[in-house]
Amino acid sequence: MNYSRFIPNHMPCGRTRREFLWQAGGGFAGLALIDLLSRERAFGSELAERPSHFPAKAKHVVFLFMNGGPSQVDTFDPKPELSKWNGKQYSGECKVGSNGRPIGHLTQTTFKFRNHGQSGLPISSIYPHLSEHADDLCVIRSMHTDTAAHASGCIQMNTGSVTIGKPCLGSWLSYGLGSANQNLPSFVVMTDPRGGPIGSGSNWSSGFMPAAYQGTMFRSEGPPLLNLATPKGTSEKTQRLGLDLLKNLNEAHANRRKKGGLVDDELMARIESYELAYRMQTAAAVAVDLERESVQTREMYGLDKKLTADFGRKCLITRRLIERGVRFIQLYSGGGHIEDTWDGHNDCISNHRLHGGETDQPIAALIADLKRTGLWDETLLVWGGEFGRTPTSEGVDRPGRDHNWHGFTMWLAGAGVKGGQAIGATDELGFAAVEDRAHVSDLHATILRLMGLNYEKLTYFHQGLDQRLTGVTREIKLIQKAFA
Repeated sequence: MNYSRFIPNHMPCGRTRREFLWQAGGGFAGLALIDLLSRERAFGSELAERPSHFPAKAKHVVFLFMNGGPSQVDTFDPKPELSKWNGKQYSGECKVGSNGRPIGHLTQTTFKFRNHGQSGLPISSIYPHLSEHADDLCVIRSMHTDTAAHASGCIQMNTGSVTIGKPCLGSWLSYGLGSANQNLPSFVVMTDPRGGPIGSGSNWSSGFMPAAYQGTMFRSEGPPLLNLATPKGTSEKTQRLGLDLLKNLNEAHANRRKKGGLVDDELMARIESYELAYRMQTAAAVAVDLERESVQTREMYGLDKKLTADFGRKCLITRRLIERGVRFIQLYSGGGHIEDTWDGHNDCISNHRLHGGETDQPIAALIADLKRTGLWDETLLVWGGEFGRTPTSEGVDRPGRDHNWHGFTMWLAGAGVKGGQAIGATDELGFAAVEDRAHVSDLHATILRLMGLNYEKLTYFHQGLDQRLTGVTREIKLIQKAFA
């Protein structure tokens, strides 16, 4: 952007009141200009590290996204009444389910719940390793959202809105706080080898913000980043000369495409992406090199077992990225659709046994490793999916569960979180949140608060409105009981 038009007209006028007013007025205008340019990040990188609104409890967030919607009554929300009414046709008023499917029969869980830790927090047998950390978990049993569809549910859990085009949580954190390591992305996403979530890249998009704030995809199989290594036979000097030439050509192209004095942020983000990739050639390769870890550590994460190897790899890479200052990391369990995810329509029992088994040991290992490395007190863990599941089956001979957005469970753990407790409640059967209800936007505001950001002050001006992650119409309630 050409700011020369803001340079004042230096006409001598002597030491008079007129000169004083002229200089003072210019100074006030300069202050306003500095503020405007700062908002546009004109004086530095989009991802330059920035201070929080107030002292933060957490510096990093790891979102363990159980794609497809895990069942609350089979994991963290025991319902003894379901056993009493097991097999009975449900005839209540709660409208749950999706795609016009019948609500079905009330169905008890087949997984055993036990009380764990000094807190006695009940956790099902799906998570035997994680249950060893029961006193660290703050289980929120009263979550609710606005949609029963996977695509809009995932997008709302990530962006706060059921519609495509809004920045996601990771983008808001990158925008508000910047990056602590200019050689690695601030926001990393690792999907499941079976596929990504429905809605695809909209779940880690920067929306109407500059593209620099979107998530960077790391692969969960093979090299986490493709085409990152320097081509064979190419020296560092030759590569640098080539990148400099490409940068000059792109910048010249960008200058020709200016509109109203502003450069296309997508193009500028592309230019910066080449530079980041160059800087990442060493930093990223080291960060994802799991051979640098001991055999005992790799086994702790389950890398030696087929069932846990993929999610274990992602969790171990996560710890290494946190050590290097990456701000927000999202790991997906389940990809594609139906049984390849937590979407247990056909057989919720086998489905949850599989996906719980894939994630249990790796998540427990990540918690233990963060404590061992001293990162636990600055890292916030979030576990959950886009919604929960019904306490009914989808038929007498079909032990599947349908979608339930009226009441489901998520948990927080780590920095600033009071563990060993369950907050809120669903009704006696597990259909709807009835006590200390927490909307997705309330969860987002709570995460921002733990990261030192005020959800009302973290805004981005777009379409004539100061946009927020939590929206501008809903009344927000921080989940106060979650704070340590």
